[in-house]
Amino acid sequence: MSTTETSQRSLCVAPMMAWTDRHCRYLLRLCSPNARLFTEMITTGALLHGPRQRLLALDPVEHPVVIQLGGSNPGELADAARLAEAAGFDEINLNVGCPSPRVKEGRFGACLMREPQLVARCVDTMRTSTRLPVTVKCRLGVDEADSDELLEAFVAELVGAGCEALYLHARKAMLDGLSPAQNREVPPLQPERVYRLKARFPLLPVILNGGVADARAAIAHMSHVDGVMIGRGAYHDPMFLAALDHELFASPLVDVWNVLDQYLVYIEAELARGVRLHDMTRHMLGMLKGLPGARRYRRTLSNAQRLRDNDIGLVIEAVASVAARAA
Repeated sequence: MSTTETSQRSLCVAPMMAWTDRHCRYLLRLCSPNARLFTEMITTGALLHGPRQRLLALDPVEHPVVIQLGGSNPGELADAARLAEAAGFDEINLNVGCPSPRVKEGRFGACLMREPQLVARCVDTMRTSTRLPVTVKCRLGVDEADSDELLEAFVAELVGAGCEALYLHARKAMLDGLSPAQNREVPPLQPERVYRLKARFPLLPVILNGGVADARAAIAHMSHVDGVMIGRGAYHDPMFLAALDHELFASPLVDVWNVLDQYLVYIEAELARGVRLHDMTRHMLGMLKGLPGARRYRRTLSNAQRLRDNDIGLVIEAVASVAARAA
């Protein structure tokens, strides 16, 4: 693993279903020039038999960008990986952490932590099918299968299969009795277990996910692991992601008004291509979080009739209402 590839994983934005589509990723890239962005989880079935062109769409500005795949059939994952490479993605990530009951029924996501040899076969098959790095995102454990020994044995299988990085949510998954939303909150965070795993596998890039609420916490984790992954915090407050980029990479802190100006240009271009306005504005509701007038900004952007009419004046008015107060 090169130093450049490792540094590109210092700050990552988690794959989030229904959120990290291409419009969201474009906006987050404007906020953070260095973050490694992830798609939503895309199942092999959807990619191989569904709206492939839409699922694989990306803008050059998004790089580095990772496609996350959901599945457990090595052959189907290999076919999906080849499509992802041809589409221009920078990395293939296998989801072994999603606790959704629907995902469990499909035999992928967190339930695969009980089948380390199958996951290893999936990783190995994808690696032989593409030149892209193949990585895994998982949790500390699942239900009663939750110990450092089991986690280390699972990761040893991945390393043996050629997994090039591990994104580790510092909670276990509880598939019986908790919803996906509860699985993001109820199982306690255990970052010290992530630290121990990194010490056990010093050559494997390990990126910690879960509970990174501010730059101080991110920097503290970075003394033990190779990177941090931000989820809902980056989505609900994209300027938090910008602040982390500034702290971790000593990059210039982006200006929120400049980001909004650039995103408006993007919106205009996408509207001309037939994209619905709401598909893009929904990702910018948190852009002015904490500023005077932010509530009015969100309320204006949520005008259902004007959104249906693809009225771009809605965006201009919403931004201007806060910019005038900030001047």
